[in-house]
Amino acid sequence: MRRRSVLLAVPAGLVTLAGCGDEESDKSKASDSSPSPSASGPSAAPAPKIVDGPLPAITAGVKFGEKPTVAKASGDPSKDLAVKTLIAGNGKTVVENDYVVANYLGQVWDSAKVFDNSYDRGTALVIQLAQGKIIDGWRYALTGKKAGSRVEMAVPPTWGYGTQGNAQAGIKGTDTLIFVVDVQDTFNAKSSAKGKAVAQDDAGLPKVGTNTDGAAPSIEVPKSAAPTKLVANYVIEGDGEVVKETESVLVQYKGVLWDTGKEFDSSYKSGQLVSFGLSQVVKGWAQGLTGKKVGSRVMIAIPPALGYGDNPPQGSGIEKDSVLVFSVDILAKM
Repeated sequence: MRRRSVLLAVPAGLVTLAGCGDEESDKSKASDSSPSPSASGPSAAPAPKIVDGPLPAITAGVKFGEKPTVAKASGDPSKDLAVKTLIAGNGKTVVENDYVVANYLGQVWDSAKVFDNSYDRGTALVIQLAQGKIIDGWRYALTGKKAGSRVEMAVPPTWGYGTQGNAQAGIKGTDTLIFVVDVQDTFNAKSSAKGKAVAQDDAGLPKVGTNTDGAAPSIEVPKSAAPTKLVANYVIEGDGEVVKETESVLVQYKGVLWDTGKEFDSSYKSGQLVSFGLSQVVKGWAQGLTGKKVGSRVMIAIPPALGYGDNPPQGSGIEKDSVLVFSVDILAKM
């Protein structure tokens, strides 16, 4: 059983991407309006044999990041998982259980019907390549690929939506599905912020380590009085998009108490990245991360009124009216 996070305004366990089949997030609205390659439940299918075809041609939008046009397939699809790397990237290698950031288009083999694509939504999908979180075709086809790659795959029902299909998307239980996937990035428990270190000159505020090796950064809390208002400062400033208050994020984090410096929660120790909507966490987190850039490490000092006040989570080690200090790496928006 995985350790519960104390981040939630009403702690109820880790919050992860709704498209992955976990708990609700702000992005659930997007995944409700159109199908995604999320799994409908844990798969018991055996590992597929991976072959290199047949696969239909890409007739337009052939560059990485462009919305592809996929020709209508001819003949029968393979009963195995057909996978081809159309563009080979040179970024990080995707490992099973990673969170991948990807744009994609999905099309039915027989009809050439495009049932979903992220390009038109203008937002890449962030999803975990874990059993039960995503259809197995993606899990097997993308593992071992590098960020920056475009991958085409033809997924038989066994490693897709199974015999039940996906009625919302108009996918029958006999349909083989074609996906073109542009893998933008991949993250795991060793991921860190990436950007430019920012001077931490205020002796009255905590100092956070700037290491980016995947290890938890140090947090040195001064012996001075804690601030009475929220403080949210860059430790490392990334160059990604700005996070909005309505969005969800994928993060690494560590939390300590101002009074004692004692650590009370950490994704580094749990070995699991955390994802949540900013509307779901304590106000100090939501306000502290809103307006910050993806790729950044942020130090947040949260006064009780914006944290847990006189009602901290049971068993958290947090006393009433505690000032909380967090180091947060914003890895991606979801």
